[in-house]
Amino acid sequence: MDRIKKITLLVGIMGVIWNISVIAQETNKNHKQKLPNIIYIYADDLGYGEIEAYGQLKIKTPHLNKLREEGMIFTDHYTSAPVCAPARCMLLTGKNGGSSYIRGNYEMGGFSDSLEAGQMPLPEGCYTLPKMLKKAGYTNGMAGKWGLGMHNTTGSPLKQGFDFYVGYLDQKQAHNFYPTHLWLNDEPLKLNNREVNVHKPLDSTNVVDKDFDTYIGDEYAGDVMTAHAVKFIEDNKNQPFFLYLPFPQPHVSLQAPQEFIDQYINKFEDEKPYYGQQGYAPNKYPLSTYAAMITYLDAQIGIIMDKVASLGLDENTIIMFSSDNGTTFNGGVQSAFFNSVSGLRGLKMDVFEGGIRVPFVVRWKGKIKAGSVTDLVSVQYDLMATLADLTGQDAGDTDGVSFLPTLLGENTSQNKREYIYWEYPEKGGQVAVRMGKWKGVKVNIRKDTYEKAPWMLFNLEIDRNETKDLADDYPELVKTFDEIVKKEHQPAHINNWEIIQPKFNK
Repeated sequence: MDRIKKITLLVGIMGVIWNISVIAQETNKNHKQKLPNIIYIYADDLGYGEIEAYGQLKIKTPHLNKLREEGMIFTDHYTSAPVCAPARCMLLTGKNGGSSYIRGNYEMGGFSDSLEAGQMPLPEGCYTLPKMLKKAGYTNGMAGKWGLGMHNTTGSPLKQGFDFYVGYLDQKQAHNFYPTHLWLNDEPLKLNNREVNVHKPLDSTNVVDKDFDTYIGDEYAGDVMTAHAVKFIEDNKNQPFFLYLPFPQPHVSLQAPQEFIDQYINKFEDEKPYYGQQGYAPNKYPLSTYAAMITYLDAQIGIIMDKVASLGLDENTIIMFSSDNGTTFNGGVQSAFFNSVSGLRGLKMDVFEGGIRVPFVVRWKGKIKAGSVTDLVSVQYDLMATLADLTGQDAGDTDGVSFLPTLLGENTSQNKREYIYWEYPEKGGQVAVRMGKWKGVKVNIRKDTYEKAPWMLFNLEIDRNETKDLADDYPELVKTFDEIVKKEHQPAHINNWEIIQPKFNK
């Protein structure tokens, strides 16, 4: 009898333990479900005015229109740097150009498959956005263009907080949308394309149509990345996930699936072929193809939105869309034709508004007011602080300010920043500061030294295109900008990026 009682008691205890375990699992599951999924979509070289929500008239972007109608649009949002690699680094680490580890496009290797070596990698121990979200219980995925280190370096996405990734690791490989391979979790993913030198121009005096076909392959990289992104969402629908989608469009080369190009052929008068004279792949219909690349990008966003909706995740998913910098100036792109930067001064590689002011649209159904607009002055290195605020995590030593109160319509509790700081060592060396309505810019620092290069000062409230330099009228503001640079600049870890206090002759 005693033995039976003991067995009964043991069974009862095991049952209680099992019930407690089930309750704990359900509690943990419910806690995780309270955390929203986060999808951050990052276009490449997409200008401020290249989608319809920001005034574009020639290129169709219906899915981004829907995102804008159901969410919030930012009028004064900025990238952290005017080119690819540093913009991506600062987005994912919450640092500005004066303290970021990556400050320029430090290229390694070459363009061919045999010379693929990527850009300067993120270092070991770097505190990144996905590492922060991992602490909150997120599963992290990436599909797109990385540019922060190869698979065999400390910069691999798998070493920087991502659980899954697919795409280009080397930005130079991303110049071709029909590559021989992408990368899938540190292993090459072969595509059905032959190796082509997309930087080989054509002789404009001796060209036939089939010559342009040389630069077209069978398997478009964007399709592969979108398919993997959709699967990542499906695989993680029951737990909080962060999906980073740095799509490579519309960065040149001018290449898009034919069905998208056909939507624009014959719509632009006097369209002339591009023969590759400014680098990147030649193209018979450069205007149509550029428009097609943006519409293709929009279509991929539509696929992602449809998947989120079909899984019933709309109200528990934040979708953000932005661009890494302004429109490019080469490769056959005609920014003036499309009014790509909405009349702003400068393009990619400039710290003038056309190079750094970018679109930003955010949707979170039920939380963000549909069709809302904000003129909050914000920057991409704010994302770390914002998502830390959202998930209850420590943002670390970030230069950013959370804009979560603005997203939720709690404008009275939004912390107002004093200024935004840019430092960019390329194209002669440049710095910029935005402080309220004022914008200060210095260029050609390498030539003149920081002390001798003059400040330009613009009142963006009445001069958004930076046409009238007011520096001579406001010497105290100029002095303030110098103090900001002194405060924000930390010595760069390589001499090529040290433009404020160089210690060695170039």
